[in-house]
Amino acid sequence: MPTYTVPGMTKKDAASVIETLSDRLTSLIDLSLTLKHVHWNVVGEGFMAVHKMLDPQVDAVRSMVDETAERIATLGGVPKGTPGSVVETRSWDDYSLDRATVVAHLHQIEAVYSGVIEDHRQAQDSIGDTDPVSEDMLIGQLAKLEQYQWFVRAHLENAEGEIES
Repeated sequence: MPTYTVPGMTKKDAASVIETLSDRLTSLIDLSLTLKHVHWNVVGEGFMAVHKMLDPQVDAVRSMVDETAERIATLGGVPKGTPGSVVETRSWDDYSLDRATVVAHLHQIEAVYSGVIEDHRQAQDSIGDTDPVSEDMLIGQLAKLEQYQWFVRAHLENAEGEIES
């Protein structure tokens, strides 16, 4: 339970929002590290396009990490961003690919984005009535995350708009 929070919010509500945002923080830290891992380990046809596409995504997700951590602190919580806390609190398996082709990494990253976006939407839904400021932050993040997933999918689509394997 936080010892203080923002005016107009109960400590109980703040604790609930902090818990939700802490999960999102873990997810975003993991995503930023995973994207950079792919940036270093993608190979094959289309390497340069994907390699260059990922750095701006890494930078933007790192900005989301900072924004989320600062919101947690604003609400009276303690943002946890250590490697140990990320591993301890995440509920998903580690990214499974090391050096792999563009297509293999893009399929895997597309799946990672799907999970992050789905969880972000659930978080946004769960805190909307309690904290519209945090909800607005998550909505802004979702817009960018969905766009980045589209960038990834565009590399995998055929002319009919189907994702190729």
